[in-house]
Amino acid sequence: MGAKTGLLVYADGDVPELLKRVGDADGARTAELVWRLYPGCGIEEAGGMGLSDAVYPSEGTVYAGSWPGVDVIGDREVMLDFPSRLPEHLVAASAGRRLVLHAMHSVVDWLAFAVWEDGRLVRSLSVSPDDGIVENIGEPLPFELPYWAGDRPAEIIPWPGEEDEPYALPFHPLEFGEDALRALCGFILEGRPHPDDVDAEAVQLHGFRIRNPDAPEKPARPVDATPARFYTLSEGRLIEREGP
Repeated sequence: MGAKTGLLVYADGDVPELLKRVGDADGARTAELVWRLYPGCGIEEAGGMGLSDAVYPSEGTVYAGSWPGVDVIGDREVMLDFPSRLPEHLVAASAGRRLVLHAMHSVVDWLAFAVWEDGRLVRSLSVSPDDGIVENIGEPLPFELPYWAGDRPAEIIPWPGEEDEPYALPFHPLEFGEDALRALCGFILEGRPHPDDVDAEAVQLHGFRIRNPDAPEKPARPVDATPARFYTLSEGRLIEREGP
């Protein structure tokens, strides 16, 4: 698995159903959305890209699309270890709407997602094998239940010469992340698409280069080189155990 996402979606209802109806994003409407969500920033238009590739833009670039009922933003800056700490102005922009955040990084097997309804956080989860459960707020959503029940165990094939040690979590965050992406946004990046999935390659977004003069320099999310921590699932909760 090699998928990475930094994705926000604002919607007036069910995101997958709304995205199935969209065409090319309107340029003027989308530019207005970006100026509203990135106040005080220098903004320049850049080339467009399909949604399936725009979910993980290069540093300093945002991809966006705006249609009646649904707005989409691809931005690395929303890849937060604690999704509940999404900047307040981005949450406030969801008043009267649903807001979905989806973020994952294949290098460190990290997944985070969150859902707000009318500005109220109803679910947030952040998990990785190195850090365990970083954040877990609200009740699990229906698509999560097989993972917490132990029905989606991680299947890890070791590299030649490596010991066959158990994975540090009872499920794989990236597999979990693809199911979260499908359930929350209607499409996947890796794996076999369903006939009723959103055709993410056909959804065209506009590109913008964003320069925030007040933002401090910061490195990309690093690869955590600390020793792995191991967990087992007991009554729907992750319990840390000693060693493999």
